[in-house]
Amino acid sequence: MPFLDHFSRVTITIKESKHANKFGKLILSDGSVFDGMGFGYSGLTFGEIVFNTGMVGYTETLTDPSYSGQIVTLTYPLVGNYGVPDPTLKADGLSKFFESDKIQVRGLVVHELSLLASHWNLIMTLDEWLYNEKIQGISGIDTRELTKKLRESGVMMGALAVSDSEIDENDIKNKLKSAPNYNHEKFMNSVSTKKVEKFGNQSQNVVLIDTGAKNAIIRNIHDIGYNTVKVPWDTSIEEILKHEPKGVVISNGPGDPENCLETISTAKSLIEKNIPTLGICLGAQILAVAGGAQTYKLKYGHRGQNKPCVNLDNNQVYVTSQNHGYCINPDSLNNTEFDLWFSNVDDKTVEGVKHKNKKCIAVQFHPEASPGPYDCKFIFDELKNIMEEGKTGKT
Repeated sequence: MPFLDHFSRVTITIKESKHANKFGKLILSDGSVFDGMGFGYSGLTFGEIVFNTGMVGYTETLTDPSYSGQIVTLTYPLVGNYGVPDPTLKADGLSKFFESDKIQVRGLVVHELSLLASHWNLIMTLDEWLYNEKIQGISGIDTRELTKKLRESGVMMGALAVSDSEIDENDIKNKLKSAPNYNHEKFMNSVSTKKVEKFGNQSQNVVLIDTGAKNAIIRNIHDIGYNTVKVPWDTSIEEILKHEPKGVVISNGPGDPENCLETISTAKSLIEKNIPTLGICLGAQILAVAGGAQTYKLKYGHRGQNKPCVNLDNNQVYVTSQNHGYCINPDSLNNTEFDLWFSNVDDKTVEGVKHKNKKCIAVQFHPEASPGPYDCKFIFDELKNIMEEGKTGKT
């Protein structure tokens, strides 16, 4: 149903939900049960329950490969009011509005689903999008109570059931007991590209090792003037060098970095050969491990768009977008050639490192944003500096 705004002369599309008002249950591994309104695709899914504190950007969030294997709770109380844009629209070979080619989360938990969506570029409602991609959603949940539980007890496994009829609670609980645990899952073969892909028509290449890369990383590499050659997560250093890279980016992604042994091996060679390299999120953890550091799992992770981080080079604080459950052990940096670069203002966790002598930098947050603030896009300029000027990562 189109609506014409006579002041701006923009046609506003309004759509109503089609796949809501179902039965829904969210059951946690500690036995907690949350009843709500199911929406999206009817079915049963299992995943690690996590929460994101962002106010907007659910299209980018749900298509972020870092959320693979997880059921995401959005703490902002009203979700879906601006609908979903066209997933088929492309710009420079990439989805114009999404961070990958599909919804990556296993399920979605919200306090209130807007049953009416309006926006100038929407083509479907949030529940319609989930239905089309066979993803379960639940609304009517006290997301504050759920978030407090996760903060106090830590993230845990859960089951999300959506049905057109009553749901057998005991049956779901029994199935949850035998569901695969997130900590033991290996995600690379499902989130990484299976072939070499090239984006752009510049004269020089940056190789992107795809451990679950967001499209915004490719957009930012383009913005600093390079092609992106996206390669599978287990690509060897020999194959990478065939592309004559000016530099390398190791991307974000899901799961434990210790499950990316092939990428860690390649990262060791990148450091040894002094090839300009940037690690983002999971990529930062992989570089740290390659350099001799250790990682650990956070109690409930950092997921949101307002996480303050301080640059220890100049004591400047930046507001960052984040999505990670694992982190670099700060004490283990003492046994490496890495210096601490960024620190989290809230909990003092490691948010960035620089190699003392090599052209190697890494950040735990998302400088490409999408969603979130663009305060840290300068990280890509830092990469350009060490590629073009030959400076070491250390300032």
